[in-house]
Amino acid sequence: MQHRVAAIGGDGIGPEIVAAGKDVLDAAGERFGFDIAWTDFDIGADRYLATGDLLTEEDIRGLSKFNAIYFGAIGDDRVKPGILEKGILLAIRFHFDQFINLRPIKLLDGVATPLANKGPQDIDFVVVRENTEDFYVGIGSRFAGRREQKTLDVVRDIYSVRFGLDVETDAEELAYQIGVVTREGAERAIRYAFDLAAAREKKLTSVDKANVLSDVYGLWRDVFTDVAAGYPDVKTEFNFVDAVTMWFVKNPEWFDVVVTPNMFGDIITDLGAMIQGGLGLAPGGNINPNGTSMFEPIHGSAPKYRGLDVANPLATVWAGSMLLDHIGEHEAAAAVLRAIERSILDGFVTRDMGGAKKTSEVGRYLATLVKTV
Repeated sequence: MQHRVAAIGGDGIGPEIVAAGKDVLDAAGERFGFDIAWTDFDIGADRYLATGDLLTEEDIRGLSKFNAIYFGAIGDDRVKPGILEKGILLAIRFHFDQFINLRPIKLLDGVATPLANKGPQDIDFVVVRENTEDFYVGIGSRFAGRREQKTLDVVRDIYSVRFGLDVETDAEELAYQIGVVTREGAERAIRYAFDLAAAREKKLTSVDKANVLSDVYGLWRDVFTDVAAGYPDVKTEFNFVDAVTMWFVKNPEWFDVVVTPNMFGDIITDLGAMIQGGLGLAPGGNINPNGTSMFEPIHGSAPKYRGLDVANPLATVWAGSMLLDHIGEHEAAAAVLRAIERSILDGFVTRDMGGAKKTSEVGRYLATLVKTV
């Protein structure tokens, strides 16, 4: 069987870690009887600096032919922060309506966690982050002084009516950002999380900040409660986001599946990355269950290490395992994860994990392991 997969190396260390990941996934295909036909897309900083192109219509048409994209990293010191991230990474997520960001938080054997007295049996849960709404919809602006008097007057009126406060209308500068949660957007993410929980340990935790941001996250809670009625076998609970950060550290074993709005998910999954051993071991999936999905490590592009063959490829390989699971190659996906764990136990790792191996060497070693583990 053949699977067609798009690949975007991107910037910095991205091409190197994707190359290592391809080697491992190809080896898994040899063992489990499938082939991956890779199509590479030249999307990233180099092209942008040469042509001014971020994500073109031709790119979109090409990527839309694939069910899965294997993505490396984005970001370059030569480009102002935000341009590449918004113009490429977020543009792909939003165009293909990748409304789920899926983050496994799993401590592998042989990996140290900063949490005292915790081990792999304690840290094994999944965060389902709504990926297209909340404060990431891009509704906001920034204004300076009396040149934007009308906007300042509106803000003054809001504060006056709601809080009985006066706001100086000659403020030098003002910025605002609007968070948006729709019933439809919340429901599809929450339902995805319930389905996942039903297939795991039948426990689902919802995260929000409804005690302060009661309108936007009050709707999130209402939708969660409505969807929960259809899953009587799944145990549910609500956590405020500030509380959940404490419990992730103190009692990670309490969690199995966690579902969260976009902004809070962005934050707590980085905390999750640290308790599972660091960014070098943190994969992510941007999922559209009925369309084009994208799989990537959650770390950055580390431009200063570009071309040095020293970057840790394990998060990218793990993201490849998630990609295999997504396209239905479940046995191969599990074997890739076992190979990662074996490589760590063997000490065959890059220098950030205390080893001395090159990126390409780790990729080749994993490709060998995945045929036998």
